Amino acid sequence: MLLILIGALFCSFVIGVLLVRFRHLHDHLSADHDLGGVQKFHAAPVPRIGGVPVMAGLAAGALILSMLTREYLSLVLLVAGLPAFAAGLAEDLTKQVGPLPRLLATFVAAAMGFWLLNAGLSRLDVPGVDLLLHYHWAISLLFTVFAVGGVAHAINIIDGYNGLAGMVSVFIFMALAYVAFKVHDPQIMGLCFAATGAVLGFLVWNFPRGMIFAGDGGAYLIGFLIAELSVLLVARHPQVSPWFPLLLVIYPVFETLFSIYRKKFLRGMSPGMPDGLHLHMLVYKRLVRWMVGSKEARHMTRRNSMTAPYLWALSSLSVAPAMLFWNNTTVLMGCVGVFVLTYLYLYRMIIRFRSPRWMVLYRPALGKERAAALSYKQNR
Repeated sequence: MLLILIGALFCSFVIGVLLVRFRHLHDHLSADHDLGGVQKFHAAPVPRIGGVPVMAGLAAGALILSMLTREYLSLVLLVAGLPAFAAGLAEDLTKQVGPLPRLLATFVAAAMGFWLLNAGLSRLDVPGVDLLLHYHWAISLLFTVFAVGGVAHAINIIDGYNGLAGMVSVFIFMALAYVAFKVHDPQIMGLCFAATGAVLGFLVWNFPRGMIFAGDGGAYLIGFLIAELSVLLVARHPQVSPWFPLLLVIYPVFETLFSIYRKKFLRGMSPGMPDGLHLHMLVYKRLVRWMVGSKEARHMTRRNSMTAPYLWALSSLSVAPAMLFWNNTTVLMGCVGVFVLTYLYLYRMIIRFRSPRWMVLYRPALGKERAAALSYKQNR
């Protein structure tokens, strides 16, 4: 497994090096030149094709896994994920592919996984619902398609700051790998290690300096993999509770659901329209007060990167108990409820400017030289 991790990480890292080093060759296509959008928090145009090194790392890891195990589930999974990745990458390069076509492409990828890998949800440990899913394959297909597409879209929703979606995804992949190890499934465990290595190789260039972004291609690919590996784990091992992967992804999923509710019912706007009230944006605006107002690129980049650890901590509140109680549906259900209440409490606290002082990173005191220079300018 270590060989798979290192191989995926090395390949992703090298492709990332090439994309960053020769960005002048593709900058006119790949860079995000829109710096004024409501969800834009970077200081300069940055390439959005970080999905390319992630896909390259995954391909390398999947190839190593298939050579070691003489099985080809990993390669088939990558083939199934191509529609989601291609639609996202097309948006990164053209800026003209809307959210609906990207979501539909992810539905197609999920349907391919359903048929090619037998990756379908046939149980939720909910009486009545399980009966429908088990005996009506069409309902199982529809539920699987919407679940996989929803998770992929949710990962894209939280992909707003350097290192945020990437590190949260690493947490989730490692938790999936742990449970795959517990149930003796080397294929899924190897894929989780490949995905972890691929994302870490990309993160070297994304966090903290933000030299490349995952973009829609990277976010949809990572989200698809998380969802598909979760479905496979539950489908192949009856002892794994279907609420285990739900608790793993509850942060991005509930962020998406709450965003739809907030926009549609509280603000009277289309759920597809962007706004600046996601939890990670509120953390950036109201908790990360470090060098607030500065327009220097290095200050804006550092403030951007200081946002992600807040959400890493929040995500760990769901990942840790999911790993501990992966086969206990009752406890997992309770943990989902506790996380939702915690999220709502934090959101309400921040939106009402009632955050405790220990959570706020204030602007540092000016150094003597800078303070003297500022005083000189003010007195001229």
